[in-house]
Amino acid sequence: MKYAILAAIALASAAASAPAEAKGCLKGAVVGGVAGHYAGHHGVMGAIGGCIVGHHLAHEKAKEQAAPPAQAEPAPKPNG
Repeated sequence: MKYAILAAIALASAAASAPAEAKGCLKGAVVGGVAGHYAGHHGVMGAIGGCIVGHHLAHEKAKEQAAPPAQAEPAPKPNG
C-alpha cells in the first residue's frame, strides 16, 4: 500500500511540474481504477496505469488525425 501511495505522489508531482496535455488520462484513470479495484483491490495502481495508457492512446489518435491522408501513387505505364 505504501508503494501505491508513493507512486501516486510521484505521478502527481511529475504531472504538476511539467506543463503537458492530459488528454485521455482522466478517462483511462477511471477505467483503470475500476478494473484494478475489481482485480484485487489495486485501484490506485490501476488508475496510474490507466492514465498512462489513456494518454498514450490519445496521443496516437491525435497523431493519426494530424497526418495527411496517404495518396496512392499511380502505377507505372509499361513501355511497349
